[in-house]
Amino acid sequence: MTTSPSPLPLSEDALRQALAAGYRRLAQFGLNSGSAGNISCRFDGGALISPTGADADTIDPQALVSITLDGETRGAGIPSSEWAMHTAIYRRYPQAEAVVHTHSDACVALSAHRRPIPAFHYMLAGFGGDDIPCAQYATFGTDALAQSAVDALENRNACLLANHGMICYAATVEKAVANAAKLETLARQYWMSAQLGAPVILDAREMETVRQRYRGYGKSRLPTRG
Repeated sequence: MTTSPSPLPLSEDALRQALAAGYRRLAQFGLNSGSAGNISCRFDGGALISPTGADADTIDPQALVSITLDGETRGAGIPSSEWAMHTAIYRRYPQAEAVVHTHSDACVALSAHRRPIPAFHYMLAGFGGDDIPCAQYATFGTDALAQSAVDALENRNACLLANHGMICYAATVEKAVANAAKLETLARQYWMSAQLGAPVILDAREMETVRQRYRGYGKSRLPTRG
């Protein structure tokens, strides 16, 4: 039996291009406006992260800031004010290769109520659990917020941030951006369904069935009977 070779790691230039493109897509998807939100990826034992005050219309790949996982800047530039939240995720979760933080509308609206998004839709299973938790509130750009976020991400790859927004991670920049867009869609759909009253919530057994089916999704034809 032969196996496919592992993909070669991207060069620094390719990572910078991917991050800049990802930051622009977040704005194109309506997930951020102005300089809100930030994006990063692992790089050289640390990370590359969008600079403070970055704007999607003018972001320059070379302006992305290289930092250590302790937050020390390597080279020019000032990293996003949320660098501590990004690096805390990289330290706690080795599977995290890219992180996206947004102030998207529906996620912010739900986070203001400081409650998780329950399993009203089976696609929540793609984020690792039976709900999207909401991290406890802490002031932006603080170690307290970073700790709150990494705790909420236990057994998850996305969470809301109370009175703030959302954060998620994935194996690639492109996947992290896609996850941010998917979470915003689900947050909006949950908000809409709640206007009609409390939605029906899928139970833990069904959500586990969904996760099992996701493992074969896109790899082979899924059976119609479980």
